[in-house]
Amino acid sequence: MEDSFFQTMKLTFELAGITTLILLFIGIPLGYFLSQTKSKLKPVIETLVSMPLVLPPSVLGFYLLLAFSPKNSFGSWLDETFDLRLVFSFEGLVIASVIFSLPFMVHPIQSGFSSLSKSLKEASFILGKSKLETLWYVLLPNIKPSLLTGIVISFAHTVGEFGVVLMIGGNIVGETKVASIAIYDEVEALNYDLANQYAFTLFIISFVILLFVYMINKKMLKSEFTK
Repeated sequence: MEDSFFQTMKLTFELAGITTLILLFIGIPLGYFLSQTKSKLKPVIETLVSMPLVLPPSVLGFYLLLAFSPKNSFGSWLDETFDLRLVFSFEGLVIASVIFSLPFMVHPIQSGFSSLSKSLKEASFILGKSKLETLWYVLLPNIKPSLLTGIVISFAHTVGEFGVVLMIGGNIVGETKVASIAIYDEVEALNYDLANQYAFTLFIISFVILLFVYMINKKMLKSEFTK
């Protein structure tokens, strides 16, 4: 039982860690693009990014399940071309989690870029820096609180996922059974002690993560004001 608990928690944090890392690489260019673009498609892109905030997880999970199924064209193509089955697999959980947690990474980063003065970027260009150098060495260091917020909230949100995870991954021990699923299982089995062990662990970790974010952001804001 003890091994099962640690295995489930390890899988949960592996999923959250990998998802957050992928989201960071997606969120930075997407957040920057949305903060700078004047394209007529911007509202459409923002709507698509924000859909997981209002869409029931079971709905998103259902359509991803259909898309990933080997019985459908996309799932069949993945299976035949890459020998990849996303339904009831860890890889499927990662992709579903990236989609479901996307707004939690993109929104803080977009907001951070939007809050920066245009003169900051213009000064960098005047000094001969390229767009990539300006982004990496000038803009990103100035939105550290936004980056930290996006990283931590995305991680915490992935840890607490249930509906999407259940639809895509099912409940395979060591493969797709994460903590939120384990809690549901133990409650159904009337095993409240183990359910409490999972729930309390997630509660403490979530509290510590959020406390860390608020403390770091407070220090960053203080350092900005004292410059």
